[in-house]
Amino acid sequence: MHNPKENNLLNDAQTWQSFCKQQLTGLAFDELKKEYDKIFSSYPFGIAWLPDEDTITHANLSALAHKLNLKNYQELYRWSIENREDYWNEAIKALNVEFDQPYQQIIETPVQDLENPDWLPQAKLNIARSCLKASPEKTAIICSDENQKLEKISYQELQTKCNQVSNGLTKLGFRPGDRIALYLPLCPEAVYAYLGIIQAGMVAVLIADSFSAHELKRRLASSEAKAIIAYDEYSYAGKALPVYPKIKEAQAPTAIIINTQNETETREEDILWQDFLASDTFNVLSATPDSLISILFSSGTTNEPKAIPWTQLTPIKCAADAHFHQDVQPKDVVSWTTGMGWMMGPWTIFAALMNKATLALFTGSAATPAFADFAEKANISILGTIPSLVKAWRKNKTMENRQLSIRLFSSTGEPSQVEDYLYLMWLAQFKAPIIEYCGGTEIGGGYISGSVLQAASPATFTTPTLGTELLFRNEENGQITHSQDGEVFIVPPAIGLSQHLLNRDHHKEYYEDTPQTADGTLLRKHGDSYQVFDQLLAGTTFYKSRGRADDSMNLGGIKISAVEIEKIVNQHPQVYESAAVAVAPKGGGPEALIIFFIPKSEVIDLPGLKTEWQALISKELNPLFRIKEIIPEQSLPRTASNKLMRRSLRKAYMQQQDE
Repeated sequence: MHNPKENNLLNDAQTWQSFCKQQLTGLAFDELKKEYDKIFSSYPFGIAWLPDEDTITHANLSALAHKLNLKNYQELYRWSIENREDYWNEAIKALNVEFDQPYQQIIETPVQDLENPDWLPQAKLNIARSCLKASPEKTAIICSDENQKLEKISYQELQTKCNQVSNGLTKLGFRPGDRIALYLPLCPEAVYAYLGIIQAGMVAVLIADSFSAHELKRRLASSEAKAIIAYDEYSYAGKALPVYPKIKEAQAPTAIIINTQNETETREEDILWQDFLASDTFNVLSATPDSLISILFSSGTTNEPKAIPWTQLTPIKCAADAHFHQDVQPKDVVSWTTGMGWMMGPWTIFAALMNKATLALFTGSAATPAFADFAEKANISILGTIPSLVKAWRKNKTMENRQLSIRLFSSTGEPSQVEDYLYLMWLAQFKAPIIEYCGGTEIGGGYISGSVLQAASPATFTTPTLGTELLFRNEENGQITHSQDGEVFIVPPAIGLSQHLLNRDHHKEYYEDTPQTADGTLLRKHGDSYQVFDQLLAGTTFYKSRGRADDSMNLGGIKISAVEIEKIVNQHPQVYESAAVAVAPKGGGPEALIIFFIPKSEVIDLPGLKTEWQALISKELNPLFRIKEIIPEQSLPRTASNKLMRRSLRKAYMQQQDE
């Protein structure tokens, strides 16, 4: 807890805002950054944006606060956790979720088990319907690729394509409950396939197309997928990215191939997309709220990636967070620089379409000028991204000298770096806040965020998400409070929180050995640690990420367990044992991978060894996992029970960097 210059921050933020209005035009970023540093030099962070009257008046949050006769965001948040059933009821109303059979109550009471509550009892629905409720003629999707051909798809056309997918799957003999894998970037066909699978009562298995054939095979086997939908290849960063060869190498089941080449030689059991699509009308299947719609993968602390199910409840969490925290409205064009295999892919689909907005999709590398052209021509108004991409934009000036229509940025996936994110706001002339957003696949969205009714500081959060209560455990004394530095825990229940895993013990993963509240409620662990500032600005608490508190890491926006990295490294003939840790830079930003190891030889070619390990990790796991440094050790620290003490290694490394 920190308290330098309590409440003076607002005055300095207003000084900064006035400076921006007077000096912004033509002022280089470096000059602007100097002024920012000067104004906020006595604080642990600065305020780069304050909400204006127009934003406050028209925000979705303001509409809800006004309806409830609440005065400000702080009152609204407090109401949302003290009246959780009422909050989720209001969220469902705001999203106009369509039910075939209405719910009798939000949660069955009394709640017998907070880990496994019964949400929306007696209700029946198909959540895909709630993605297709906008006017038929409205643009649902605007899309492009590295060839820069812009295409618009209406909500009516989207409905037709979804129906064709549903019928195509049924025609091939698949039935409700069958699992169909999507090995696709976030492209129009991914949206058609995803919603078409859900309409048909089937389950979409989402696998990142950046994964190797080996990792693809593991996930297909784990999920018991009966078919897979994929491109044959597509252009990424100016190069052809072959996908179909990996499908054959993985010995995948029946593949439905979206062919971009003139000729694609397929296996006998495979079918081309244009031959797969069937009739235009489909009777959508209705099911209970807890029925599965998706399986996504995340890493845990063992070798097998966690298979996390999403139910029909999860999209409500996605779209509600987008409605209130990203302020998505029907007028918006929403884009996120992500892939379909990661949670922000389906999250963005629900965020845009359930809020009757337009979804902007770019197939290819978002680091290219082609994406910058797309952002400008598509009039993207809400742009979600990741810090490593912003760093690339800044280095190459990719997004500069553009007529951008962005009114709000959002960021997730990895810790942000202040200077890069100040630069991102500079691109939009400081008229757009950055809504930092952190959560997880097993949450269906975020647990901590920002909002358009609060000040925005680069690389800083300002609130738990509505309907979500957080507590922090001090690492020194174990005390649990709402506002102190420490590891974060979630107070259940909340819509979106997973209630089971397909290949793990859910209680063991999230609840075993966690602290309890005063009334005996068992807290849910997540693994992140925060620095908390609760007296710098009246009414607002600020949170800064300190990285993972456990043995997981976040590399290139992808969560991975240390064990998975170590398994690859330990295969090398020159290694007895290794320990992988992720270290956040001093100024914030994406975590860097450091590997400690016990060598088998006294003579070590460290550069050569690092190159060999990098090649192994890129091939076996993901090319986005980049090694920063490898460090030989005589021994690795362990507990009395022989557990590897990665935290000790990380702490010692960070202390050494500070010296």
